[in-house]
Amino acid sequence: MSLPALWELDLCANWEVFPVARYGMLLDLTACAGCMACTVGCQMQNELAPEVHYIKFYQQEFGTFPDVSLLNIPVQCQHCENPPCVYNCPTGASYIGDGGIVLIDEHRCIGCKYCMTSCPYNARVLDEETKTPVKCVFCFEQIHKGEQPMCVRTCIGDARIFGDLDDPEGELVRAINERHARPLRPDLGTEPKFFYVW
Repeated sequence: MSLPALWELDLCANWEVFPVARYGMLLDLTACAGCMACTVGCQMQNELAPEVHYIKFYQQEFGTFPDVSLLNIPVQCQHCENPPCVYNCPTGASYIGDGGIVLIDEHRCIGCKYCMTSCPYNARVLDEETKTPVKCVFCFEQIHKGEQPMCVRTCIGDARIFGDLDDPEGELVRAINERHARPLRPDLGTEPKFFYVW
């Protein structure tokens, strides 16, 4: 009995194919109270020092006196399709992982901070202990267990929706379309996977 040539074998015949999601998030600024529960939840989840924030809050005033309103704008890693942080990393420590999540391999990072200076969203912070950049990773360990990111779970205003951008019937894609959500700074060509309603 002769063995078949390698190219004649159907090595994938019994494999199940699991589609990979392309993760994204919507943040409805009209529902955000600016309470920073997402920031505190993120700090607890990632065991961050009190002065380290993966989610930064900015405030923007709109209107003229006496009709002035204040908008709270939480900003974190936008998990871009075209991430400057990845393209400018000389060691490949910054990379796009499963589901399109932008990650950092701390063992390959040399602490040059090119990724920090190239991020137009100022989404990375320096870990003072390791002297390497850190950032939001969409709580990838939790989402692989079927859980939501901590910022979504702790949002008291239900302002955040997390999901698969490739699922046209999913809650995230429907909300982006129905609420006319937009990314921050689309002019930069980074193609963020984080969408805002305001």
